[in-house]
Amino acid sequence: MRAAAIVALIGGVLGFGAGTEAFAEKRVALVIGNAGYVNAQKLINPPNDVIAVSVMLETAGFTVVETHTDLGNVEMRRVIRNFSDQARGADIAVVYFAGHGIEVDGTNFLIPTDAKLQRDIDVEDEAIALDRVLKMIEPARRLRLVILDACRDNPFTRTMKRTMLTRAVGSGLAKVEPTTSDTLVAFAARAGSTASDGGGANSPFTAALVKHIAVPGLDLRIAFGNVRDDVLKSTDNRQEPFVYGSLGGGTIALVRGAPTGNDQAAAPTQAPAATATGAEAWRDYELAARIGTAAVWDEFLRTHTTGFYANLARAQRAKLLAAATPPPPPAPAVAVVPPATASRTLSPTEPSRGRERRKATTKRTRTAGESNSGSGSENGPNSSGCAAAKRTLKAAMALGFDNRDGVVTAVRAKCGK
Repeated sequence: MRAAAIVALIGGVLGFGAGTEAFAEKRVALVIGNAGYVNAQKLINPPNDVIAVSVMLETAGFTVVETHTDLGNVEMRRVIRNFSDQARGADIAVVYFAGHGIEVDGTNFLIPTDAKLQRDIDVEDEAIALDRVLKMIEPARRLRLVILDACRDNPFTRTMKRTMLTRAVGSGLAKVEPTTSDTLVAFAARAGSTASDGGGANSPFTAALVKHIAVPGLDLRIAFGNVRDDVLKSTDNRQEPFVYGSLGGGTIALVRGAPTGNDQAAAPTQAPAATATGAEAWRDYELAARIGTAAVWDEFLRTHTTGFYANLARAQRAKLLAAATPPPPPAPAVAVVPPATASRTLSPTEPSRGRERRKATTKRTRTAGESNSGSGSENGPNSSGCAAAKRTLKAAMALGFDNRDGVVTAVRAKCGK
């Protein structure tokens, strides 16, 4: 789990730990941040926002904190559906989403990173209805809380084709009235208005959220009131968060504690992020985040060695160092040498020598042929000499010549009968 890994990395416990009574409850949370939109401009802060919220919830003692970033349509539906198993039997179930949202005909949708939304009728297929999220956490027994930092200026509303004249596509999100009791839905901006992504490490809404809602014993209605005041102040009254839904009587806090009625009004000052030192750390953290170099984070940590923002700074520094680590060099290519072949280069004089040898061989062959041909024409049985010798021998034998000297035998041996 990403949040657990971050907590292990930064180590220690933040300044507002959960009491022993809080650990008796089962509290579960799903944290999603979508920034890397494929068909729209990428957002800057959601990755930082989910880290801040996840660390806050882990430190507050939540039993389960599932953290996901850059979810596509299929995966986001699966994650929300599976979270319903965690919400079943839990006392408190929280869902936090940072990214793009859209309102079509009064229905709010959360937008996955791979959505195209070319037409208004595509929204039901390519986005996740807020009603579906509320239904998935409905089994929680004591509190159901959905927090949406998703009211940013939405680029899809400018490019989406309208297929029905009666279908409205609004700016921001639409007002929502949860049908289940003890359910709250918190928007980063009032219905019909847009929220700022902010110029710091976190959006103005999330920055105020992590300061206030996990104060032990502080009722959520007061905590969200403090969040509203901080956001109005940081945005010069341009952005007003809003909470929809209702809670019953008594104090309902995200982290249990035992503040008195008077303590509740002052509870934000008890959280480290809201003390004088905490406010100074927050201002320094914002300035460091705008520069965002490892050297600046080192300077911040020399000044603020402990606390919530110190832990966030360590996480930011670790992320910077991981991104700056160069990839290992590629393995050197191994040259493949072909096997040597037996070959010999002729010297300049060798070709002529070869031609002379071939000429000599041809001459000898021709001379031998001529010699054999000559023996056949002059001395063979069919030669003219043999014919003359036979005629002479025949005439001599007619005159009584005998073979006393072996002449007949010699002629016959040489020329045949």
